[in-house]
Amino acid sequence: MGVMTRWLDDDEQRTWRAYLHATRALNATLDRELQSQAGMPHAYYQILVRLSEAPGRTLRMSELAEATDSSRSRLSHAVARLEENGWVRREDCPTDRRGQLAVLTAPGFAALAAAAPGHVEAVRRHLFDQLTPDQVDQLRNISEALVKHLTGNNPPS
Repeated sequence: MGVMTRWLDDDEQRTWRAYLHATRALNATLDRELQSQAGMPHAYYQILVRLSEAPGRTLRMSELAEATDSSRSRLSHAVARLEENGWVRREDCPTDRRGQLAVLTAPGFAALAAAAPGHVEAVRRHLFDQLTPDQVDQLRNISEALVKHLTGNNPPS
């Protein structure tokens, strides 16, 4: 006899669909607003943020792919676009002939600094302003539990 499928009950189904809809709608809204206000998609913004926080504003491409939950090919394409804007440059890794480094340039840092206030306001308006402080705590706890289960890691703070 096969294993019994554990179907979702009505409440679980409603919760699952609401979660999917909310995360897609939030991501699409943030992406659209960043694109119209700062001329970059959210994925590019995340790359610039990670580089801005790294020592020397530099990361190995492999570390940057991991930090942005991106495949190497998708990251490589995004970094090529960011290079065309003059916001990032690639350098060969001095310690690993096959490795490449992504470096945030001064114009890239300026673009991030210009985009950040509007993006932070959008996150506040579309997420945090819609929730009570207790709901914010619940969302963080739920999200951290999922990250820990799915990646085996504690989420970055």
